Amino acid sequence: MEIADNNKLVVLEEGTEFTPQFEKRGGLLPAAVQETTSGQILMLASLNAEALEKTIQTGLATFWSTSRNTLWTKGETSGDFLTIDHILVDCDQDAFVYKVTLQGEGVCHTYNQKGEHRKACFYRNLNTEKSTLQFIEEMK
Repeated sequence: MEIADNNKLVVLEEGTEFTPQFEKRGGLLPAAVQETTSGQILMLASLNAEALEKTIQTGLATFWSTSRNTLWTKGETSGDFLTIDHILVDCDQDAFVYKVTLQGEGVCHTYNQKGEHRKACFYRNLNTEKSTLQFIEEMK
């Protein structure tokens, strides 16, 4: 039994077979979305098998909305699509990084002080000494 498990691990971690491990996390896997040109992390989202398949087929970042319990392609309503440049898969094949080109202004549904959509959902920094949040745009 142990040998079979080790062989499966070697294939999973060192092989070329694509076998996403959706069953490990209840059918949903995390995907960090990173802008290819800047390296900036734009958002974190969830994928199910259907979302991953649609992403691969269309070349547009598609996710599973945990709040609405539905499949959604980023940009369908906002026009701010994310074109897939690369899909990185971690060693356990249970987490992804979507390297993307942003086709629009941003990915976040919030607005900055100028009334503009924020480019990324990660727009605050934690001040660990004060346990408060500081807007990144104010730190520049």
